[in-house]
Amino acid sequence: MKFPVVLALASIVCALPAPEKRQTYVPCTGLYGTSQCCATDILGLANLDCGNPPSTPSDADNFSAICAEIGQRARCCVLPILDQGVLCNTPSGVQD
Repeated sequence: MKFPVVLALASIVCALPAPEKRQTYVPCTGLYGTSQCCATDILGLANLDCGNPPSTPSDADNFSAICAEIGQRARCCVLPILDQGVLCNTPSGVQD
């Protein structure tokens, strides 16, 4: 009598979905590893008036929105120096 009850409970537990873990959004990887919000792009070689995003982006659209709020565009740069981004490109998933 106990076996069918235990079997039923075990089958219910096995049928429950596993908790879903979301991967964190990493906008910039590799050589272009620094996320920046930049105002002016000069042929992808330099970007002017760059700075770190004011908040941590949760996805590509959010990264664009964060930068757009301060009048800039989302970029991934190799070397940000003195508010200038050197060798920058558009992060994956971000629409320009």
